[in-house]
Parts: sequence; C-alpha cells; structure tokens
Amino acid sequence: MNVETHSDVWTVAEAKARLSEVIERARREPQEITRHGKSAVVMVDAALWERIKRREHRGSFADFLRTSPLRGSGLEIDRLEGGIREVDL
Repeated sequence: MNVETHSDVWTVAEAKARLSEVIERARREPQEITRHGKSAVVMVDAALWERIKRREHRGSFADFLRTSPLRGSGLEIDRLEGGIREVDL
C-alpha cells in the first residue's frame, strides 16, 4: 500500500495543482504556501479566521479604558487606606 504523506507546506505550483486537498487540509490545520522558497501566505479554516478577526476587534484593556464612556465624566475613585491586603491561600 502506497500512502503519500505531505507536510503542511506547499509551493504555489503544488497548491494550484491540488487546491481541493490544500483546502481540506486547511480545514484541519493551517497550510503554508511558499513562493520562490519563501513563505507567501497561510491558508486557514474560515471558522478559525473569524475567531482571530473577532479577537483583534476586541482591542486591549488600555483601548477599553480610553474609549470608556466614563472617561472625562469626573468620576473619582479613592484608594483604600492600608495598602495591599493579606490573603491566605
């Protein structure tokens, strides 16, 4: 039995010739496509791409604070006296 194995790296020519296979493999794990021996693109499952895009749109905590509707509202928060609390773990 001749079982062909293939890594997750394809040349452009291989990817063009076997596009259906590249797509099927990309649904399971990212597939890298190289051009002139250098990484050109990575093909990933659409659901994974959507999760990545959603994560990017969330922004950082600092972004959240900068865009908070409470910014500039005059809200003042006082720190508790006594410093850091001791906690038994």
